[in-house]
Amino acid sequence: MLRDPFDSISPLDHRYFASAPDLWKRLSAYLSESATVRYQAKVEAALVLALSRFGLCSEAVAAEVERAAREIDPAEVYREEEKTRHNIRALVNCIRARVSDEAKPFVHFTATSVDIMDTARALQLRDVALEVVIPLLMELERVLIGIARQEAETIQAGRTHGQHAVPITFGFAVAEYVSRLGNRIEALRHAAHNLKGKMAGAVGAYNASRLFFSDPAAFEREVLATLGLSAADHATQIVQPEFLLDYMHCVASAFGVLANLADDVRHLQRTEIAEVGEAFEAEQVGSSTMPHKRNPWNFEHVKSLWKVFVPRMITLYMDQISEHQRDLTNSASGRFAVEMVAGLALAADRLIKVLRKLVVDRRRMEENFQRTAASVIAEPLYILLAATGHPDAHEAVRRLTLKADAGEGSLWELASANEELAPYLARFTPEQRAILQDPRRYKGLAVERTLQVCEEWERRLNL
Repeated sequence: MLRDPFDSISPLDHRYFASAPDLWKRLSAYLSESATVRYQAKVEAALVLALSRFGLCSEAVAAEVERAAREIDPAEVYREEEKTRHNIRALVNCIRARVSDEAKPFVHFTATSVDIMDTARALQLRDVALEVVIPLLMELERVLIGIARQEAETIQAGRTHGQHAVPITFGFAVAEYVSRLGNRIEALRHAAHNLKGKMAGAVGAYNASRLFFSDPAAFEREVLATLGLSAADHATQIVQPEFLLDYMHCVASAFGVLANLADDVRHLQRTEIAEVGEAFEAEQVGSSTMPHKRNPWNFEHVKSLWKVFVPRMITLYMDQISEHQRDLTNSASGRFAVEMVAGLALAADRLIKVLRKLVVDRRRMEENFQRTAASVIAEPLYILLAATGHPDAHEAVRRLTLKADAGEGSLWELASANEELAPYLARFTPEQRAILQDPRRYKGLAVERTLQVCEEWERRLNL
């Protein structure tokens, strides 16, 4: 009997993935409890296949175990666990119940539970990253590159400390996230490929497998190679936790990039800024009581997801500590790691959808820029004065900005009328004067860098 998603406890199931059923289905194939059991059964089958290759059992036995592993029903395993009070032994019993007496002895042969669990978890996280999460992040990268290119020359006030600084372009602002996300995609891909498995037995010293193999590490390599994994140079009963930590750090830091992007775009939708906006559907409601409201709720949602999941990195760092060769203090906490991966996928999917429809108000960006355009030339004016020999250019310009703020004239007008500055201004080139007279020109390499960043990440990610 299928459970109604609204009977679920986690908001991931009843709130968020109910509205994204295709994504839920894709993630479920890798991260659900059913998937976990299937991956663990796959590792058990790979173990017996390696046993056959090393001559301990027949190929027919390996094939028999492989078929049984594919047929395992997670509900069956859970019913068995009610008796065994041990999840992996329950899985082993369910596989053994489906094979002949000849095959039974070789199921789980020389292995310990964590050989199966840690190896299966590495497979899950590798596969979901390569098959679902990274493709989503790549699609988001394409969307961002499209916006950056389209708005490469759209003038915008640069902002530091929430205040207007010097000019940039909106494309340049978006290119920041093209670069940051591109770096996280590369890091996550590397971390996914670097996840490790093990088949080294109860304390990691190959005690059991050494009874049968002169080179048990070679046997371990054979098991893991079948699964596309490798082992670290040392294990205890568990795989070294740093490989998982590196992977989850990439997930968390990618989440942070998405949250920062969402927060920036959210602020640009403030009434007093209003430079961008979410596309609003005809029947969409922004407020339960204020019909005129159009809230940036999708971007707020992404930041809120980040607040939920990224603090879980503390738990993952706590799980780095395991007493001697192993304790069980991560038995509950470790099971929740997959939710951070799911949260990142959900956030990326949400941003793709909303950014594809992002409304950019270029007129408003120009208006906002012009509010302080006359004062942003303070920086180039001071630097050019210093370059032509003025002994205290910064202070001279600062005093002029006070007069400009008091309404005595524009900064350039005041500078042009200042007798003390006249000999220095006379040395300015026509190009330098043009920038001071038209601050829109004072945008450095914003356009060029935007296009370069887009081209660089298209090349590096093969977009």
